[in-house]
Order: sequence, then structure tokens, then C-alpha cells
Amino acid sequence: MNNSAYEKAIALLHEVSTANGFLASAENTSNYKRVWARDGVICGLAALPSGDEKLIATFKNTLETLAQHQHKIGTIPSNVFFSEDKIEVSYGGLAGRVDAVTWFVIGVCQYVYYTKDVAFLEKNKVALEKCLSLLDAWEFNNKHLLYVPLSGNWADEYITDGYVLYDQLLRIWALRSYNHFAKETQLSEKIDSIKNQVEVNFQPNTIGEKFHERAYNELDFKGYMPCSFSPSGYKTNFDAFANSLAVILNIGTDAMQNSILHHATKLASETKLGLVPAFWPPIFETDEHWNLLKNNCKYEFRNFPYEFHNGGSWSMVNGFFGLALLSKSETKKATTILNKIQEANALGNYSFYENFNTNTEAPNGVSFCAWSAAAEVMLQQSLNTNFKLLL
Repeated sequence: MNNSAYEKAIALLHEVSTANGFLASAENTSNYKRVWARDGVICGLAALPSGDEKLIATFKNTLETLAQHQHKIGTIPSNVFFSEDKIEVSYGGLAGRVDAVTWFVIGVCQYVYYTKDVAFLEKNKVALEKCLSLLDAWEFNNKHLLYVPLSGNWADEYITDGYVLYDQLLRIWALRSYNHFAKETQLSEKIDSIKNQVEVNFQPNTIGEKFHERAYNELDFKGYMPCSFSPSGYKTNFDAFANSLAVILNIGTDAMQNSILHHATKLASETKLGLVPAFWPPIFETDEHWNLLKNNCKYEFRNFPYEFHNGGSWSMVNGFFGLALLSKSETKKATTILNKIQEANALGNYSFYENFNTNTEAPNGVSFCAWSAAAEVMLQQSLNTNFKLLL
């Protein structure tokens, strides 16, 4: 355990703490000087095991900011910007952010589970139930899986769309978290239905009705769950975040979960940074989905091969991969991932970069990225204390 690295990660989380919640970065970049739903909740998931009362209070402030600016139909802001003379609320750019809703539900429930502040749960009950109703509506065909637009989640410049694995798993986590308190039979049955559809459609040789049977039967499974499928077929790139969530949430057969961890561990061991890339393999100009990737950016293209979502390595993603290893008692491997996260976060005199070029190790994105620090804190405390997330 590197206490110095841990202290610097905690210090960065303090630096991005405001009365309105966690900012995405301490760097003076306008788009990151905002309270983001997913970034803020992930920082909150680090605040809880840290035991730091100020950071836990900032987590509560983050959740309150998101709840206060919930759209009347239930949408949670992607981010909220505060300045001296105005408040700007964004529900997404070219497309809305589905995962803002699920992260909010997860965040409120994790906060209440840890603090036992049941009054906070009661205060946000209407907001939470609006979220759950909206998620039902986003199925569109009432067959238990969310239909997510291109750019509809954290990988907002990547190629995933339709039935995106990551979003189905976050929804399962959100519903389980809420039902820990609600204890509703109907909700338990819904969770089982979603879980069943994920396992039937994202694993090989399954029994049950497939959404896209022809595409499923043509698919060559690679030992992990594919990142998404849609009416046009499956996209089979390895999504490290989603597959880590599958293991953490115990979704899929034991054989699939073991295969996921083996695949990700091997992939991480073959990179210079020792971290698992967010998506793999990279998409190149000669590949089928290059034009889709190239055109999916609002401002500037960042998804060069081995960078950003296109094969880049993120401390944040590896924090969840470490938790996946830990959930299967792979303590030694989880410790190795923690050490690699700490080494990456320490580059540039502890610049906590957003992500790295997996091929060259060069940093990408903003520095002093809050969830890069959060990944380190969350994994270290999970390894060294009895902290357990509500799953």
C-alpha cells in the first residue's frame, strides 16, 4: 500500500469538492468544471470507503444537485455548471446520457446504505421512482433491455449503441440497490427478467429467445460478453468496464466470469502500463466501424487507435476491473492492478491523467481527473478495509 499516493488521491478529491458537489477535474477546463452525474457518483463511491466526512458530504451535495435539476420526465442531468450569475443544466449533447439516470440511483442508494441516512432516501423517493419509470420507457419494446442511442453513455464518442451491455448492467445494479430498501416483489421479478435477457443475449450457447437470433447464431464469441448489439448486428469489441461490472454483479455463468477475468488480466499484462484498455481491439482506418467512430465527435476527434475510448487505458476503468478481481478473491491480482493505477496516476508529478495511449504510454485528456483519483481510493480501501458496495 502506497500511503503517499493515496494521500495525493484524497487531496485531489478535496480539491474538486465544492458546495454543489464533485467537479470532474481540478484542471481549468470549462467542460470539466461541472458537477457530472457519473463522475460525481464514482467519486462518491470512493468517498464512502475513505471515511472522510468532508468528501462524504460532497457526495451528498452532488446527489442533491442532480436531484434538484432532474427533468420533469425523470432525466438526470449529464452535468450541471455553476457560475456567479447562472446555472447551466445539460442532459447530454448530440444524444442524452442514459447512464446519468442509473448512476444517480446507484449513488443515492449507496450513500444511504453507508450512512444509514434513511431520511435522504425518503426525500429522493419521487426522483428515484421517476428514474425507474423512465428506464422502463427506454426499453421501447418492453422486452427488459434498454435501447441506448449512439453517444448515450460514458463512451460518448465510441461505436456502441442499441442494447449496450454496460447500460443493462448499470440498470441491474441500480434496481438491486433501490430494492434493497423497497423490497418489492414486482421489482425483484423485473431484475430477474433483465438479468435473464442479458445472460441469454450476451453469452454463447444459451437457451431462450434471442433479440436478434440470426446475428447471435453468426457470432463468434471470444470468451467475454460483446459490448453491444442492435438491429444491424453485434459489436464484439471487449468492453472492460462492462465486463468488470458483469463479474462484480455476478451476471453470467461461472465459466464466463472466469473467462472475462482471464481475458482482461492477460490483456493488461501485455500492455506497457499494465492496465486493461477500456475497449479492445482498437479500431483502425481499414476497419468496418472506422467511419462511425470518426464521425461520432462533436468538437474534435480524439479516438485515434490506442487512445481515449478506442483502446486507451483509463485508471477509472481499471478501478472497477480491480473490484471485479477482488469480488472473486483474486486479491494478489487486484493489488497488482492497484499498483499499476498508482503508477499511472503518479505520472507527470501526480497529474492524475484522464487516460493514456496504450501503445506509447503517453497521457491523453485532462489532468487532475477526479475519477482517476477515485479509482485508486475505491480499490485501495476495498482491499485494505471491510468496505463492501451494495450490490
